[in-house]
Amino acid sequence: MSEIVKVCEMVARLGGDVLRRWEGRFEVREKAPADLVTEADLESQATIRSRLAQLRPGDAFVGEEDDGLPADIDMSSQSKQIVWIVDPLDGTTNYAHGLPYYAVSVAATQGGRTLAGVVFNPVTEECFSASRGNGAFLNGQAIRISQVERLKDALVAASFPPVVERGSREVESLLNVMEHSQSIRRTGSAALNMCYVASGRFDAYWATRTRSWDVAAGWLIVEEAGGIVVGPAGGEFTLAVSTPIVAATQSLCDELLTHVRW
Repeated sequence: MSEIVKVCEMVARLGGDVLRRWEGRFEVREKAPADLVTEADLESQATIRSRLAQLRPGDAFVGEEDDGLPADIDMSSQSKQIVWIVDPLDGTTNYAHGLPYYAVSVAATQGGRTLAGVVFNPVTEECFSASRGNGAFLNGQAIRISQVERLKDALVAASFPPVVERGSREVESLLNVMEHSQSIRRTGSAALNMCYVASGRFDAYWATRTRSWDVAAGWLIVEEAGGIVVGPAGGEFTLAVSTPIVAATQSLCDELLTHVRW
């Protein structure tokens, strides 16, 4: 397992190097309304994929910039196949605007569960990592969740789709949580939000729409730091569902769930 974590970190840092090299000279286009992609996203993913193919030639690869899940990849609970799930740039809108809140997320999964994961911010050089059963770390130092139990004392982060309509459930949830929490943040990076819960910077986080590459690494990092990750309306979280509620403590998770509308 330690070798897999090392591979996660190696390729995440390679992707981060690509992102730093592209700063200030990339072009931006829309994949969908308000959903951006740059040359940096594409080269970062290609670099990570190429290196993983050299190091782990028998494994499968899923990246954000691919067109869906390849037909030959088995994500079922019975599968023994190692699948690498990669977001080469989580927080593209932040990156495009020069906001230093973005990351590369790399996870090694098997049977729909994350075995090891790394989230790397190339600007701050903060590297969050975890392997199953071995704890969570920030630049090699162990991290733990906060001990906040009540929503009124909690700093909460949220992720919404690129386009949110007035009167939607997302807006209703935002107002509900804003009214009952200490404060709220919408940062633009699901992967970093989860790592910030794991390290105690945020107390809770929820997302109304994410994909597996946004959360595969962060899921394990939160749990290994002692946190709670559940699916919509408190159900079991899986990479197929990919819309998590994340919290430091069970009581905080339970209270947050009463204010989020799905």
